[in-house]
Amino acid sequence: MLYTVKEVSNLSGTTIKTLHHYHKIGLLPPSEISEAGYRLYGTKELERLQHILFYRELDLPLEQIKRLLEGESDRLAVLASQEELLLRRKERLETVIRTLRQSKIYARSGETMNQREMFKGFENEEAWKEALEEHNRHIRENYGHELGNDAIDVPEMNEQAAEAAAFMNGMAEALREGLKHRDDQVRELVHNHLLFLNGHGHALSAADFAAQTEFFLKYKNL
Repeated sequence: MLYTVKEVSNLSGTTIKTLHHYHKIGLLPPSEISEAGYRLYGTKELERLQHILFYRELDLPLEQIKRLLEGESDRLAVLASQEELLLRRKERLETVIRTLRQSKIYARSGETMNQREMFKGFENEEAWKEALEEHNRHIRENYGHELGNDAIDVPEMNEQAAEAAAFMNGMAEALREGLKHRDDQVRELVHNHLLFLNGHGHALSAADFAAQTEFFLKYKNL
């Protein structure tokens, strides 16, 4: 049985435009093209599309997916490999979700979370890259820029994340206490945070920091 591109779109949830693109780049050619010029897909093409969608769940780029599927005829082997990769991701995400929920509990109570507990799920470079991927995608799609693909210094990232969390906890506590921005405690928090940032590769003046804060408040979805 052959399916039109519209039928494949309805079955898989993949847009017609995306299916056309997959054909154009050679990732998913149709089984045949009718005399009227319509793309027609068979069972093998549907199975290949399923493999593509599994790999997309792992955020793999299309060129890499194409290379992975080239010359691979053992569907069961591909499925087994994809299952293992997805289960690994599931485990990492479950750990991250547990960390997030624990963080919410501490945030509600006003207590400071243990730093080691704070970063469960972010202990390695792969996990950090995965955590940053959504932010990278947003920057790419909305601003046309790409974050660097340099190797991630995990201890440095964890240290900076811990400082950011401590700073935010301190500011949240100041708000709960009704402190104003000119209060000595608030000024000291900001001063120490700026010292940390400038000591870790972020050259920021107080004015730069204020402008950056205003930017993030304006563009909350960044």
